[in-house]
Amino acid sequence: MGTEGESFRLIAGRYRLETRLGRGGMGVVWRATDQLLERRVAVKELTQDTSLATDEARLRRDRSLREARAVAQLHHPHIIVVHDVVEDDERPYIVMELIDGGSLADRISRRGPVDADEAARIGIALLGALGTAHAAGVLHRDVKPANVLLEDATDRIVLTDFGIAQVAGATTLTESGSFVGSPEYTAPERMSGVRTGPESDLWSLGALLCTALSGESPFRRDSLGGILHAVVIDEVRPPAQAAPLLPVVRGLLERDPERRLDAAEAERMLRAFRATGRTPKLSAAYTPGRQQSQRREESGGREATPTISLRKASSRNASSRTADQSPRASGRAALIAAVLVAALAGAGVSAAALLLNSEDGGGGTPKDTATATVSATGSGATEVSPSRTGVAPGTAGGSPVTSTVSPGATEGTRGTAGPSPSAPTAPSGYRLAHDPRGFSLAVPDGFTRSEQKERVFYVSPGETFRLGIKILDPQPGGPLAVMERADANGSSTNPGYRDGRVTATVHAQQVAALWEFTWDGFSAAEGPRHTYDLCWEEGGRMYDVWVSAPVGKVREAKEYFDVALDTFVTAG
Repeated sequence: MGTEGESFRLIAGRYRLETRLGRGGMGVVWRATDQLLERRVAVKELTQDTSLATDEARLRRDRSLREARAVAQLHHPHIIVVHDVVEDDERPYIVMELIDGGSLADRISRRGPVDADEAARIGIALLGALGTAHAAGVLHRDVKPANVLLEDATDRIVLTDFGIAQVAGATTLTESGSFVGSPEYTAPERMSGVRTGPESDLWSLGALLCTALSGESPFRRDSLGGILHAVVIDEVRPPAQAAPLLPVVRGLLERDPERRLDAAEAERMLRAFRATGRTPKLSAAYTPGRQQSQRREESGGREATPTISLRKASSRNASSRTADQSPRASGRAALIAAVLVAALAGAGVSAAALLLNSEDGGGGTPKDTATATVSATGSGATEVSPSRTGVAPGTAGGSPVTSTVSPGATEGTRGTAGPSPSAPTAPSGYRLAHDPRGFSLAVPDGFTRSEQKERVFYVSPGETFRLGIKILDPQPGGPLAVMERADANGSSTNPGYRDGRVTATVHAQQVAALWEFTWDGFSAAEGPRHTYDLCWEEGGRMYDVWVSAPVGKVREAKEYFDVALDTFVTAG
């Protein structure tokens, strides 16, 4: 939540910002009122990089607004409606329709995976949305459950956050050598650093369907390097729950974009499954790559958004290779490059920076930030009320963790271990708290500090949201053992403890563990709550950060948790 002053901030003389709904890599989303038309809207406030020179900042704003206006031209029932694009005090804002409902990621987190019929319905809707965007030359480039909204009243499926979309033919924020997106949902040809087309969005849709059916991406690993290796090298293994839709999932997760299942055939198969309840089959007349060939013919042999196959030789070097060498050698080179990147990432080198060369092959460091988001759910701590005593001590909470990697820096750049060129800054609606216990982190405006023995809490008014931090000496077995012990004792420390899940992971290049669970709260009046917890070791100390909230407010809780981890810095 923002401060009271922010709650009634007026922009462009028309839109009144009221309540902060969420925060993503590209900005903050507000619930707002359009005072001219007297309707509720959502307003996305795009983040600004204060380190940029004035001219460069203006250029970036112009590009952001140009891309947003291109998305505003898209009209489809399953694409978020963009009402307006405005500037206020030299900051760009995108005004969109307000969807009352959570994301597909929220739905999976709260209620578990969906069945095959619902997954097929989601897939059909998203294929229609992507088809409209692709026909207009717009790539989404970040298709994932968090960017799919489910409207409560109508069950409408809405694809949102085209914030990193690329408009074909335009020089965009993400085109200057930077990799932006979520690696678990990113196509291998993008991982290999080549410019990509609509087929890359279809790969992402295949990964999304696996997540919807099983609750977890098939490419989830404990590190960025592991994810890169899984996407580019490892055998693709769809989850068992994907069996009813297996031909569609396997077709979309074909590594060679030239052979990937196209949108029309994928939609036909999903509709056939919904109509018959039987596993769909490819049409006898279907030919892989048909749509790509048609696009090249229609554009005179040139695609608006070129797709380069891993198996296709580079045009720059094709003339110097023999016919039997080119495809195989080119594909092998791309894969070897990806393996080296994954190995270096595991050694603590910024994988994103290594992957991302500019399109002309130059080796210079791009000025745009390269962002790689690695999510991992589930891990460890006992929920303790900051205003109560007598509760057995434990360790604290887990949720998706977001790692932001900038070119030329290590993975620990923002709010994590390792050298940092600049101190983390608080996002809009937050303040940077420098705690006397020897750490700092961004907490929402309006949160107040309290202590309970070895724990520090920052809580919202009425304790709706509780952010906890605990620092202790290393424990036997490390973070994973600590979280597993807390999980085993969950029912004795948290009333109505259920759905506990502990996962080993990596945070700030350190061994870590995540714990996620639901429980009944400390009283009937408080009601059921959900807790996210991360525990890791750093500099000879063990750190535990957790957030708990009512089960109906998990989206806000995840945001607070992610921001706390992104900005957490120790004094030592």
